[in-house]
Amino acid sequence: MRTFVAIEIDNQEILDSINKIQSKLKIKAKPISTKNIHFTLFFLGEVSDSVSQKIQEALGSIEFQPFEVCIRGVGAFPKPNFPRIVWVGTDNEGGKKLIELASVVEERLSSLGFQKDKPFKPHVTIFRVKNKIGNISDELKKLETYSFGIQKVSEIKFKKSVLTSDGPIYSDLQVVKAKQ
Repeated sequence: MRTFVAIEIDNQEILDSINKIQSKLKIKAKPISTKNIHFTLFFLGEVSDSVSQKIQEALGSIEFQPFEVCIRGVGAFPKPNFPRIVWVGTDNEGGKKLIELASVVEERLSSLGFQKDKPFKPHVTIFRVKNKIGNISDELKKLETYSFGIQKVSEIKFKKSVLTSDGPIYSDLQVVKAKQ
C-alpha cells in the first residue's frame, strides 16, 4: 500500500481561504481538494502490511506537545517561472516546529530503513501543475503575505493513499495524538 505521514489541515476557515485562492488564481493546474489538504511530514511510498505494523509501532513512540502554525503566503516549486506545485506556507515559528516534528518522524523511521530524499520544507500543496503554464510570479507576488489562519497541530497521521482517476483517496491507518 502507498503510505505517508501527515498533519491534516482541519481548520475550516483555512480550508475556505485556500478554496477561495484556488478559485481566484486563474492558472491551468489541478486544484487539490480541500479534504486532501495536509502537510506531508514523510512520504514512505509502497509498504507491506508487516512493514506498516512496524511503522505504526515506531510512530506510536513519538511524544510531542500541541502547537500552532500560522498558515500564510503562496509560492511555487521549483520556481514561479516554471511551477510544478503551487503551495501555501507557514510562519517562521510554526514552520520550525513542523521541521522539528518531521525530524523526529524521520529519526524514528530511519531504523526501519526509511530515508528522506530531500529536506522537509513546511508547505501545503494547493495545485499540481501537469503541463507548462508559464511564469506565475506576478500572481504569487500578490499572495506572498496572505494569511489563511491558524492551525492547531495536535496529531500526526499515518495515512494510506489509493490513486484513482478522480484523484487520491486518503484513509487513516494510525493517529498519534500530542501529549496534553
